[in-house]
Amino acid sequence: MTIKSDHRALYLQVIDRMKQDIAAGLYKEKEKLPSEFELAKSLGVSRATLREALRLLEEDNIIVRRHGVGTFVNPKPVFSTGIEQLTSVSDMIRQAGMEPGVIYLSTGESLSSEEDIKRFHCDADESIITIERVRTANGEPVVYCIDKVPAAYLPADFLGRKESSIFSAIEESGETRIAYAVTFIDPIGYHEDASPILECDPETALLVLKQLHYDEDDRVVLYSKNYFRADKFSFHVVRKRV
Repeated sequence: MTIKSDHRALYLQVIDRMKQDIAAGLYKEKEKLPSEFELAKSLGVSRATLREALRLLEEDNIIVRRHGVGTFVNPKPVFSTGIEQLTSVSDMIRQAGMEPGVIYLSTGESLSSEEDIKRFHCDADESIITIERVRTANGEPVVYCIDKVPAAYLPADFLGRKESSIFSAIEESGETRIAYAVTFIDPIGYHEDASPILECDPETALLVLKQLHYDEDDRVVLYSKNYFRADKFSFHVVRKRV
């Protein structure tokens, strides 16, 4: 059955048809799609039109094309959430009905680097605490987290604690409260450090969220760099007209 049934550009019709077929289970998650020749023929479009539709579907992370192998349907993200509110990864995992967990990779203290000085507006002799963790869902690694905090914002015994929420530790004294964060999102492919830690296949994309957390005095008190598995997470933003 061809798709030439409305007046929109053909590649948009192909995109809609492919999404419908995937949603209906005609093409299942991780399943290899027919060849470009077969798809173009069945849809009644040129291969150029099909390639443009596949390119956009890949940008939307609906499919993945593996060079020399074929085109496959990406699994639907397990976790889908808005990022308008500061919500912990653990809460996101719980909302999906799964059990959150943490694997601590390293926690260390060092003098501030040039980047830290610019980021936190601190002095060169100030100490920065760096925490590396893997967040898990039902035991499966899903997020690789790197957090940096000036030591002055943390309790003196923080490094000796086995487990501690960074947010709670920063706000423990009552003198500092995290008020808001500025977030930058970058999609990336294979990452030499994060991908093996998250046990990703080479073709699995990652979403990198870089967040600057500010207190009520507009000071940066926490910098987070989180690598999310794109096959597990999707994010959206609600935009209101003003």
